[in-house]
Amino acid sequence: MVIEVRDGVAVVDGVPRVLVTADYPYYRDDPEVWADRLRAVRDELGIEVVTCYLPWRHHQPDPGAAPDFTGATHPSRDVLGFLALCRELGLGVVAKPGPFIHAEVNYGGLPDWVCPEHDPSFEPLLDARGEPARWADGSGGPAKVLPSPLGPAFLDRAGQWLSAVGKEVLTGEHPVLALQIANEGVYTSGALPLTAYDYSPSGLAFFRDRLRAWYGDLDACNRAHGAAWRDWSQVEPPRGGPGAPRALADWGRCHAEYLAEVYRVWTQAVGSALPVLVNLNPPTVAELDDWLARVRPELWGEISYGFTNWMGVVSADPHAHARYVIAAKRAPGPNLEENWGFSRLYDPAYADAATSFHQSLLALAAGATGVNVYTGVATSGWSPDLDAAHAGPYPDCPPIGPDGTPTGKAPVVRALAGFFARHGAEFLECAPATEHAFGLYLPYAGIGALAGPDGPGCGRPLLAFHERMRAAGHDYALLDLERASAADLAAFASVTVPGGPFMHARVQRLLAAYAAAGGRVVLDGLAPQADEHGEPCALLAPAPPPDLGPGPVLYGDADAYLRSHPERDVHYLTVLVRTGNRGPVGVRTPYGEAELIAADGGAAVLRLTGGALGDLVVKGVNGYLGSAVAARVTLNGESVVTAGPGDLVMIGGV
Repeated sequence: MVIEVRDGVAVVDGVPRVLVTADYPYYRDDPEVWADRLRAVRDELGIEVVTCYLPWRHHQPDPGAAPDFTGATHPSRDVLGFLALCRELGLGVVAKPGPFIHAEVNYGGLPDWVCPEHDPSFEPLLDARGEPARWADGSGGPAKVLPSPLGPAFLDRAGQWLSAVGKEVLTGEHPVLALQIANEGVYTSGALPLTAYDYSPSGLAFFRDRLRAWYGDLDACNRAHGAAWRDWSQVEPPRGGPGAPRALADWGRCHAEYLAEVYRVWTQAVGSALPVLVNLNPPTVAELDDWLARVRPELWGEISYGFTNWMGVVSADPHAHARYVIAAKRAPGPNLEENWGFSRLYDPAYADAATSFHQSLLALAAGATGVNVYTGVATSGWSPDLDAAHAGPYPDCPPIGPDGTPTGKAPVVRALAGFFARHGAEFLECAPATEHAFGLYLPYAGIGALAGPDGPGCGRPLLAFHERMRAAGHDYALLDLERASAADLAAFASVTVPGGPFMHARVQRLLAAYAAAGGRVVLDGLAPQADEHGEPCALLAPAPPPDLGPGPVLYGDADAYLRSHPERDVHYLTVLVRTGNRGPVGVRTPYGEAELIAADGGAAVLRLTGGALGDLVVKGVNGYLGSAVAARVTLNGESVVTAGPGDLVMIGGV
C-alpha cells in the first residue's frame, strides 16, 4: 500500500480514497495484546490504516541516552515490533512523532529535560507580557514552561529526535504510509491569540527577519509602518490592542510564516520522502481572527492540511458547528482526530456512536477528505511517567473495549468505513452544491485579532456569513482572495468579502472584474479606499446580499449537504439531524423529495443514482438522547426501512 497526498486527498495505490483511519496508542497498552487489538481494528472496524503518536518522553526519558525504539528499556517502547505487527496484519500506519503530541500525555509528550526550568539552556516560549507559556497536563504538579520551538537548544534536540525517528523507525520494510508533524499548531496552540507567542528572542529574531524579507530595507519598513527605527533590533511587534493597521497585519502574517517555518524545519529533520500532514485544531469563536491569520496552508509547500475536532457537540451547539465547518472548509485535507471514545473527558454525549457519526459525516460533507476514529481501542497499563492524570481505560467508550471485544460503536464505524471504502473515490469526484462563497482577506485577520471590534477583521464577517447561510439551509465555499483566480470566483453567484480601509490592488481588480462579468460582490463593512501600499485605490462598489431562496431541507430540524458528479447521474446527500428533532426530515433532491427518519442527533449519508436510492447509512439510535426509531428513507415511493428500532445500512445493495 502506497499513499500520496494530492490537493489534500489521499491517493492509495493510485486511487483517490476517503481515508478512514483509527488511532491506537500502543504505548498505553501491554505489548502482549497489540496483535489482538490491531486484529480487532482490522476485522471488527473494517479499518486498513491505523494512526499512532510516538511520544518523545516515552522513548527517550534520559537526555544522555539514545531513543529506545526496540523495547530494550521497556517492552512498550518497542515501536519497531509494533510496526512489524501492523505489517504482518496488512495494516498501514500514519506515524505521528510530534515532537509535541498532547494525547493526554505528561508535558504533552515532551521529555521533562527540555523544560527551560529544568535546563536554562532551553529558551522559554514567551507571550506578549514576557511571561513564559506553560503546559498544564493535569498530573497534579505545576504547569511546566514550554521551550521556544525556534530556540537553538530545543531546535537542536527536537531535530535529533525527529532524525532518529527517520533513521531508525522509517527504515527497511515498514508499513508507515505517511507522517503527521506536531499537534494542533505547535503546542496545541493553533487557535490561541496572536499575543500568546512567540515573543522569545528567537521568535523576535524570526519576526525581524521576515520584515527584512518583505520590505527589503529598513527605510521601506519605516515608511510602511510610519516609524523611525534606526536598527532592526529596535523593531518590536504589537502586543495587543489598537495600533497601526500595517503593524497588526504584519504580526498576523508573521504568525503564519512562523507556523510554516516550524513545520518545515521539523519535517526536514525527519528526512523522509513520505507525505507529511498536520492536524490543526479548529478556532474558538473569540479567536477566529487569530486562527485565520495563523493558519495559511498555502505557505506550507508539500505539507498537507488536516484538522481535528475537540470543541463540543456540533448537533447541539451552533458555535461548535460553525468552528467545525470553517476548519473543514479552510483547505482540503482529512479530519485526523474525531472523538469516538471520550465521554468522561469531554462530553457525555460521546458515550453514544450517534454523536461521533454525525460529526464524522459533517466533516466529510463540509470538505474533509478523510476521518479518524480517535481512539479506536481502549488501553490500560501505562506508567505514571507517561500519564499521571488519567486512570484506565483510555479512552472510556471506544469501538473496541478494554478486553479487545467490539462495543456497540464498532458496527457504526464498520458501516462508515465500508461505505467510503466502496464509494469514497466517487464521493470525492462529486462537487458540493455551493452557489455562494466567502472571500477571506487575511490581512484583516491580523488586524481584527489584535485591535478587536474597533478595526476591520475577517472572523466576525465570516461567522455572520456562516450563520446566515446555515439559517437559509445553504452550503458555501471559502476562498483565499490573495490566492484566488478569476476562474475560482466565476464558479459562484456571489462572493461576500470583509470590508475595511485598504485592500490589495490585485484583489480589488479581481473582484471588480468578477462584478463586471455579472458576479455579486457583497461587502461586510466599508469599501476599501486604498491599496496595500496606502495609495488611493477604490474599485469596489458594494452590492446587496443575494436572495438565497429555499434550502434543501423542506421540514424537520436538520442540515443537508448535496454533492453531484460532474459527468454521471450520481449524487451524495448527507443529512445531519440537529439535537431536539423528533420527527421526519424532508429534503429536496435532484430526483424529488426524500423523507428521512433518523435518531435525534443522528445523521445519514445516501448515494442517489438513476432517480433512485442506492447505498446508504442511517443512524436510527441515539442512546444518550433516548432516541430509537426504525430508520427509514423514502424517495419517489420507494422506501428502505429497518424492521424495528435500529440503524439502517445498505452497502453493495445488501
